[in-house]
Amino acid sequence: MRNEFTAIIEAASEGGFFAYCPEIPGANGQGETIEECRQNLAEAIALILEDRREDGSTINYLSDHDQMDGYLSTFRERAEYRGLCFS
Repeated sequence: MRNEFTAIIEAASEGGFFAYCPEIPGANGQGETIEECRQNLAEAIALILEDRREDGSTINYLSDHDQMDGYLSTFRERAEYRGLCFS
């Protein structure tokens, strides 16, 4: 199954690019190029969805980031282990 999500990509003040996905709270990526940034965001989204499937959670695509604040801590360590960045 293939899903499509929105990617908001902006130039980062320190150089490079920063991206986030408004439908998947906590999913963001950064990179020196737009392509690297997009790929890191795609990996972050995949990690979040994989984590939700593994713990049996329903996969809800939310636009309200406040609803998911508590959820971020459950996969942050796994993301850091894989070298992904989450805010």
